[in-house]
Amino acid sequence: MKSVQDTLYNWLTIKVVCDARPDDTAARDTLNLFEEMLADLNLSNIEVTTDVVMYYVSYQQGEETKKTRFPRELIEVMLQQINQEPEKYENYPIEEK
Repeated sequence: MKSVQDTLYNWLTIKVVCDARPDDTAARDTLNLFEEMLADLNLSNIEVTTDVVMYYVSYQQGEETKKTRFPRELIEVMLQQINQEPEKYENYPIEEK
């Protein structure tokens, strides 16, 4: 069974990328994959808030409401890497048939 904590971490990391790069099709596809994994873990009503230091995630798992948090520096590392070397993360549009 996949870890809820790990899945939320990966989901939030790619969500931050998607929010910053809405036209990034690879990021969107990856976000969709993690959203399916969250649904498989029976997570719903996911809400994210942030402050200077942390991301706070509250969610429902079944009937239980839970919370977790992640340091901003860990969540934003992928976006920072993309921004530092954008030539390595070129977006390739979906080919229409």
